[in-house]
Formats: sequence, structure tokens, C-alpha cells
Amino acid sequence: MRKLPFKIPHKLWPAFAKPKRYKVLLGGRGSGKSHTTADIKSYDVAQNGFKIGCFREYQTSIEDSVLSLISSEIERIQIPGFKVTKHYIDHQNGGGFRFKGLARMGESMKSYHAFMKFWIEEAQFLSQGSIDILGPTLRLEGSEVWLTLNAGSSADPVSKRFLVPYWEKILRDGYYEDDMHLIIMCNYYDNPLFPEVLEKERQKDYEILPRALYDHIWLGRFNDTVADAIIDPEWFDAAVDSHEKLGWTPIGPLVAIHDPSDLGEDPKGYVLKHGNYVIEAISRDFQDVNEGADWACSLAREANVDHFIWDCDGMGVSLRRQIHTNLSGLDPDFSEFHGAGAVERPGETYEGPGQSMKSTGRRLNKNLFINKRAQCYWRLRDRFLNTYMAVVHNKYIDPDDMISISSGCRNIELLRSEICRIPRKFNTKGMIQIMNKKEMATLKIMSPNLADCCMMAESDYTPMSKAKDLKFESLFA
Repeated sequence: MRKLPFKIPHKLWPAFAKPKRYKVLLGGRGSGKSHTTADIKSYDVAQNGFKIGCFREYQTSIEDSVLSLISSEIERIQIPGFKVTKHYIDHQNGGGFRFKGLARMGESMKSYHAFMKFWIEEAQFLSQGSIDILGPTLRLEGSEVWLTLNAGSSADPVSKRFLVPYWEKILRDGYYEDDMHLIIMCNYYDNPLFPEVLEKERQKDYEILPRALYDHIWLGRFNDTVADAIIDPEWFDAAVDSHEKLGWTPIGPLVAIHDPSDLGEDPKGYVLKHGNYVIEAISRDFQDVNEGADWACSLAREANVDHFIWDCDGMGVSLRRQIHTNLSGLDPDFSEFHGAGAVERPGETYEGPGQSMKSTGRRLNKNLFINKRAQCYWRLRDRFLNTYMAVVHNKYIDPDDMISISSGCRNIELLRSEICRIPRKFNTKGMIQIMNKKEMATLKIMSPNLADCCMMAESDYTPMSKAKDLKFESLFA
């Protein structure tokens, strides 16, 4: 290894040693990723005369930048030749640092074409527009874009571009690498200089914080929670392969569910379920509504499904003939979902987890749920809560009332993000209502197409109420 005037955590050494177009250093608090990047970039400037652009998405003043961090590291490791000012850092060899906020740069970003490296700190906040301009701006041979971040939501633009496609390998191996990318997950336990004061703080957080929040802060996991979300990420995690954890076997018809969309930013969704077991979840963000229906029907035909469900509110109403034609010969049962319609079994009393027929304060479905969509999302919520209670707290729950998510789902992280970011909307009637897609968009929550597929499967036409062989074979002791 090359002799350096500073120490690099072993986990982060490839970021220094291997040339890649995009280098992403991902991790939680105390990982050392930002300090290490500051050291490496200072060395690059001093040794090679590089010009380096240091960016954040939002930088209202120089105090928001990494200037202070870089200057303190230059002083600590005593690299000579630097001139540090209040607004920039230069080296006597002609190299140096400049600091800007990307959100306000616009066309002025083109002036950075002669820079050798970009470093984006807190890159989880990058907009799609900023991501689109970074690569084309940096044109020199061997130039690199460095991103340091603690992951936000898996639905964020930077997550979708740099993390979600490789997430399973990142979690499994701690890194991902191809010809263009080097992505390294580095956490506090990878940092030999992790301070004792932070260790005490980490231990306290482990005791008092919800596990999903702890995993985000300290382990660099996605933060897929939103205010008033109806399903907790811990519930989702408990449901992954829960049928294997608890020893029950899913039985019942094979059901395909499709959430259609047209061209634009709203993707199409497809979910395949066997009873209460979600086998597959796939999102597709291209093709028009008719091509998307052909795609979903093709997947359903390959799976030889017994039942096909699709959303008929909006553009889905025009797909009836196409879907029936595409699946002719297979002849599954068909169901059209109308989420804005009236609730099912309106005169029956809602009985949620932990309630009994003698529970007080119980309400009729028609007085509790604002519409069918809210009712079905609440049923999905109850399944996840039941599964969590069984897996984590060893409470006996009838497997008919649980859910299992295959760890092999192609878009499992996206499914997790969507399901755990479904907010309840409060109203003056005290009824259960779910935010619609337009309302969610104002909170920068992406359209929950995969979650909607799982929700539609909770309607009365689903295998749990229609098929004769719906009971699961419970292997509970």
C-alpha cells in the first residue's frame, strides 16, 4: 500500500486505490466517510494539482459547505502548500477547492467542465436535475464523481440511481463494483478511529430508538418512514419470509395484480401472490398504458395464474377487453378494483388485531372507512402487524391473518419503501382515510404502485374469501 500522511479505514481503501467514474461512500454516523474523503481530496490536490468542486444540493452560505472540514484536515495532517480563505482553498501548484450549492447553479455548472473531481456531501438530498448534470459536466479523462451520504428514502433520486439497483449486493457484501461504479457501505464498526463519545451515544440510541430509525442513523439503511404512516418498517422486515420463520405453508389460488399507468413519472406495478405469500413485485417506468397491460398479462400468463386483478379507477377502465383477450385460453377469474367505491360488508363490525367480539368502541365498516381503498389498506396494515407480533413477540396468530414477503422479490426494497410510506389522512368525521397519490406527491412521496397492488389483493374477491382451499397449513406447535 502507498505511504500516506493520513489513515484510511481498510473498508474505504478501494475508493482511494481504484479509478471509477462514480464512487459512492454510504454509511451511518461515525463511519469516517466524510473525513476520509476530505483527506483523500486534499492529497489529490497537493500531489496532482487537481481542481475539485465540492457541492451540496442546498448551500445557502459557505458555512454549509465542507470548507471547514477540509481546512481542519489539512491542518491536522499537515499538508503544505495550501492557502485557506473564507470562500475557497487553493494550493500553490494551481489546484484547489471550490464550494457551491447545486440547486441554484443552473447553467453556471458548465463552467466546472475543467475540474478533475466532484465531491457531493450529503448526496441523499440530490435532485434528479442535479444528478443529470453532474456526469456530463465533468469531461476530463479519468475524472470522478464522489458522493458521500447516509441513505434517505429508497424512493429518492440518488437512491434510485446509485443504490436500489445494487442494494442486495451492497447489504450482502458491503460494496458493489462494476466498470463505472464503486459503492462502499462503511459504518461505525469499520472505522478504527470511532470515538468513545459516539459509542456511548450509539448504545443509548440502540436502547431507546425504534429499530428502523436506529438502522438508518447508525447502519446507513434506507429511511422509509413518513409522518402518520400506517405500516412500520419493522413490521415489513418481520414479514420477509415469515412463512419460513414460523413454519406455515401458503395455499390457495395464484393471483396477479396490476396497477396500470401511462407514460410519465408514475410507474406501473405488478405483484404475484400465492395466498398470503407475495412471490414477486416488479415496477416498470416505461411504455404506455396498453403496452403496460400487455406486459402484466404476459407475466400473469407465464405464472399460470388463477386470478387477475387490476385497478379500474381512471385509465384502467379502458383495459377490460385487452386484458380478457390477452389472457384468453388461460381463463383466470378477473376482478376490477374501484378504490373510490363503497366499503365492503358495510353492516359488519370491524375487528382488528387484539380485538374480540366483546371489545368496546368497535364500529361498523361503513362508519369506520371512508372508502374501499382505505378499508383494504387497513386490512393490509393488520396483516403486517399480526405478522410482526408473531415473528418478533412470539404471539400465536392464525396464519390466515398474516402475510409473507419473498426475500427474492426483484423490487423488494422499493416495495418496502412504498408500503412503509402510506400516510393516513385525518378528517373531521374520525374515519380512516388514506392520502391519495396527488396528496402524497406534495410530500415528495412517490406513487405507491406496488403497495397499491398489495392493497388491492385485500379486497373480498381475493383468495382469502373466494377460494375453497384458502386455509393455510399451520405447522405451529
